[in-house]
Amino acid sequence: MPSPRYLIGIDLGTTHTVVAYAPITEDLESSPVNIFEIDQLIAPGEVARKPLLPSFRYHPAEGEISPSELVLPWDPQPVAGDIPLAIIGEFARELGAKVEGRQVVSAKSWLSHTGVDRNEAILPWSSASDVDKVSPVIASASYLNHVRQAWDYHHPDAKLANQEVVITVPASFDEAARALTLEAATLAGLPKILLLEEPQAVCYDWYAKNKADAPQLLENIPLLMVCDIGGGTTDLSLIKVSTQNDQLSLDRIGVGDHLMLGGDNLDLALAHRAEQRLHGSQKKLSAAGLSKLIQQTRKVKERLLSGNAPDTAKITLLGSGSRLIGGAKSVELSREEVHEIALDGFFPRTEFQDQPSQRQAAVVEFGLPYAADPAISKHLAQFISLHDTVCREALQSHGLEVDADLPAIPAAVLLNGGVFNSPLLTERILGNFSHWRGDSVTELHNPHPDLAVAYGAVAYAKARHGAELKIGGGSARSFFLALDDKKKGKQGICLLPKGIEEGTEVRLANRKFALTLGEPVRFNLVSSTDDSHTQAGELFEIDHDGFVTLPPFIATLDSERDRAELSANQKDREEVTLACQLTEVGTLQMECVSLGDDSKRWKVEFAIRKDIARLNRGDDSTLAESALPARIDEAVEAIKQVYGGSTKTADNKAVKTLRSRLEKILGKRDSWDTPCLRELAGSLLESKKRRRRSDLHERNWLKLTGFAMRPGFGYPSDDWRMEQIWHLYQQGIQFNTNTQTWSDWWVFWRRVAGGLSQEQQLVIFKDIAKYINPSATRNSKLKAEMQERSYGDMVRLAASLEHLPFDKKLQLIEWLFGRLQKPQHAQAHWWAIGRIASRSPFYGSAHNLLTPQHVAYCLPELMDWDWRKEPDIAFAAVMMSRMTGDRALDIDEKHRRAVIEKLKASKAPESWIQMVSEVKVLTEDETKRVFGDALPTGLRLLD
Repeated sequence: MPSPRYLIGIDLGTTHTVVAYAPITEDLESSPVNIFEIDQLIAPGEVARKPLLPSFRYHPAEGEISPSELVLPWDPQPVAGDIPLAIIGEFARELGAKVEGRQVVSAKSWLSHTGVDRNEAILPWSSASDVDKVSPVIASASYLNHVRQAWDYHHPDAKLANQEVVITVPASFDEAARALTLEAATLAGLPKILLLEEPQAVCYDWYAKNKADAPQLLENIPLLMVCDIGGGTTDLSLIKVSTQNDQLSLDRIGVGDHLMLGGDNLDLALAHRAEQRLHGSQKKLSAAGLSKLIQQTRKVKERLLSGNAPDTAKITLLGSGSRLIGGAKSVELSREEVHEIALDGFFPRTEFQDQPSQRQAAVVEFGLPYAADPAISKHLAQFISLHDTVCREALQSHGLEVDADLPAIPAAVLLNGGVFNSPLLTERILGNFSHWRGDSVTELHNPHPDLAVAYGAVAYAKARHGAELKIGGGSARSFFLALDDKKKGKQGICLLPKGIEEGTEVRLANRKFALTLGEPVRFNLVSSTDDSHTQAGELFEIDHDGFVTLPPFIATLDSERDRAELSANQKDREEVTLACQLTEVGTLQMECVSLGDDSKRWKVEFAIRKDIARLNRGDDSTLAESALPARIDEAVEAIKQVYGGSTKTADNKAVKTLRSRLEKILGKRDSWDTPCLRELAGSLLESKKRRRRSDLHERNWLKLTGFAMRPGFGYPSDDWRMEQIWHLYQQGIQFNTNTQTWSDWWVFWRRVAGGLSQEQQLVIFKDIAKYINPSATRNSKLKAEMQERSYGDMVRLAASLEHLPFDKKLQLIEWLFGRLQKPQHAQAHWWAIGRIASRSPFYGSAHNLLTPQHVAYCLPELMDWDWRKEPDIAFAAVMMSRMTGDRALDIDEKHRRAVIEKLKASKAPESWIQMVSEVKVLTEDETKRVFGDALPTGLRLLD
């Protein structure tokens, strides 16, 4: 590769993407930093270079815009997996204010949203089925790809991929979001980049602009706080100021946890106010309509919060389709009410002890779980309170004593983000800090809140070359290997302590692990920004409130020994220790190192879940392995006596009594917790070939294994177990003339369906769809097979395949409604209808759900029945109307009120009515009814 000629800083923001650069010269310290203006469409056929690239995409309909009007100076090349024609930048933002459901917004927020598969094509959220969609990763990659192509066009002899590129991320981004940012950069043709936390970038920029006066400006400031309020997140960091060897020293000593709260939320609040003016409280816009309205309220916010704001500003919401102009409606917002919403709602005057509301459910709009409490002031106070120890230490290092009863407030604040273009909001936040401190707080002047992060990324790149002051601090978090011992409680071994510098390897020399080779090993990790965990290898109590569960690290350690050398029950084990370090790009790297041979290392890959694991441990633990029952070996031996290698174990009596024997050993099976169940599943899977010894062997094996593996995900190494299980599907059942065996077969696959991929679920659906299609009743062969093969259980299985694409679910529910004329299998049909049309999936992604419009079309069919006599129909209606808080999923108020009234008239349980009228977590009994099984003890559904 050619030597880099430029240092590049890219602020990949929620609202804007900004690029800064400096040429690499001999006098790098004096090398000027400039903003790279990015070519983009601003109107049909009109291209302009602008310092900000709005982070918006628009997916035009076929024939909506002529390709000749979308020409850029270069020949656009989309990233792999992108749609062929997407508009990016200012024109995309403007189109989204006029046309519903075709605009991708807040891709960065989606990149950090753990409740969805971020590699799945889900954006634009809530768009119609005919709109092409992309994943959050692809959307993020497309902005970087646009930047790369624009840069390369203007610098053909200095391609962006060959330069030293720094991309900024929120300090609160977890390991998954950082890894996905790296993936997006690679897709965009930037395989080698560095990551920098955005608040640090702001601080780098401030210092670069003030380096001559910085020692004097910071002379009486031992501690400063960077408050970066962007479009999607509020990002907080603490910087300790000190002097070492007569040189100024800056060290980042604290960062905030992820807080999805920013300018987007203020735009949303204003949109809600405008929506009420436009339509009244009884009617809501669609999610796509609200998204269109938000683009208007964003402009109004910027005008009315500016220093010379007018008295009012008008919002015009255009109609749709042929009524684009004729259906337009307008409403005015006044400067006073915008100030009231911004100041009282988001930046209220608060006391330091006021804590953010901890409501059960966060605010959900467009599928994104925003912070439950919008009062940013309270979150700032909470952040300082959580870092009280390091704040006091920093202040005391300057000889400043803080009364133990008073908060340790930083002496200076550095503000960044678009909201601080408003003098009003700047004054309010400084006023709060001064009030808490009981004295004035210094504002470190930031002249360009929209550009500082990109400028600072270049300053950081200079610092790496020794041409600027480098901010110290190392890792912003401590990382722990989570353990869960029922006797000792929840503990974690510290892998990397907070503050460790990049590239420093930490080996846990006093900790050893015996790992089985040739099988997947899962390391369950948590992180914490707490300041008290400073010793690698030490055990610490893990308090759930202070620790964040990370996606696991998974490795399969290859064995050099021939399997034939091992006896039947012998495991090939290796004693290892762990070697960990913070990489140059700011991500955690972990390796297993053999204690016997230091050169033998196994890299442990960070696993970002591709499916939506909507489960957690019910005991609020960290998904660590739990202790097994004391008599688990007896239980495993009982299974081997029935399914072991000896033909003597084929005794039907032993098969019949196996469940009761296991319950005598382990207690009632409903009390078996997940570690126990998966241990039994492992023993059953080892003997899967011997399930075919008799009809009873096969049926009992299916019952026990399905029960032990339900719901197919949610526990360490379930992916690996499901790989073994899937091979059984192609084999089918041995005793295929027994209806009960068929029933057990379908129930088995329903129980583990959550662990199957979409491709695997489509294979099953294809096999059973022919029986569910109403035309099957006119085919004598299929009709006979339906009865023999337990039709009702096939229906329940089909409804449980949540990974099925939208069109298959729509086809399935149409078939089921077509079968309602005949009462046979009515209970199975109604259960399946409720499950397919549910507003809240068990494990699937919400983007594959039926739309509220489809549900509204189906509901009248249910309203005609007597729900007192048919409670299964009532419960199906509850599932179809259940409140989620996301208007993209919730049915309209008219249908909701009708369902609630009918439930009340039918004397339905109060909990059912609550599920339709408010966001509610399912009870254990409700979970069992919805999903056909209780969850294993120790697992709970994440709502």
